[in-house]
Amino acid sequence: MEDLVFNIFKNDVYIDLTLYQYGWQQCTKLHSCGPRKKNHFLFHYIISGKGSFKTKDNFGEKVYNLEKDMGFIIFPEQVTSYFADENDPWEYVWLEFDGIKAVEILNIIKLTKDYPIYIPKCKETSQNIKDEMLYIVNNSLESSLNLIAHLYLFFDYLVKGSNPKKDIIGGTLKDFYIREVIAFIEQNYQNDIKVEDIANWCNLNRSYLTKIFKKDKNISLQQFLIKYRMSKACEKLKLTSLPIKDISESVGYYNQLNFSRTFKNEFGISPSEYRLKNKV
Repeated sequence: MEDLVFNIFKNDVYIDLTLYQYGWQQCTKLHSCGPRKKNHFLFHYIISGKGSFKTKDNFGEKVYNLEKDMGFIIFPEQVTSYFADENDPWEYVWLEFDGIKAVEILNIIKLTKDYPIYIPKCKETSQNIKDEMLYIVNNSLESSLNLIAHLYLFFDYLVKGSNPKKDIIGGTLKDFYIREVIAFIEQNYQNDIKVEDIANWCNLNRSYLTKIFKKDKNISLQQFLIKYRMSKACEKLKLTSLPIKDISESVGYYNQLNFSRTFKNEFGISPSEYRLKNKV
């Protein structure tokens, strides 16, 4: 049996942003909605579990396989359907909204019919989004002004948590996550980051992330991080006269002995020997 909370917004007029209906549901397996159209924007955020979201237009259908801490949006007059996973049915919260500011905000977040999936860039933002949506759902007796204020806060967190590097194709997330991992390493290899930090940034379970990375790249995520750092160290050894200690720290190793040991494991010679043989 489904657990369901459903509320209709009071008939007050707000031009910039307003609510229509909102709720929460813990679905049973394969519970489905649609295909159907909505008159307004409808945003779902997944609290737990998994499910699929299907869109249909003149160019065909797209299916997005979604899970915890991801959102999806339905646009007015868009034909969509969505259904819960058979083994791990999702729990989600939703808001139906509209107004002059709605399209403007969605453009900032870069949510479109071609890209209707939202993935926040950090856990804190994900929690804030859920908190604001659940506040609205659980406080339907508050004044309309109070609920609209929390709708604005919801959108504020949605904008803050938006990630410009979005590219989910055909409903698969694995390529997206792998590109996110590589981009994160490129931007942060000089810091003291570990695999756990990368998994947290992607908002993914560490074992799941390392599994899909190894399968796609045929190398462990830990080894990829090491090889990337060592390749950057090689560049600096060849092209600069920086002390070994500075190069070590510039690629995320604040213990020079550890850096030298790792470098030798990779290339069979010490950083100093490599510099002598390859200095430009």
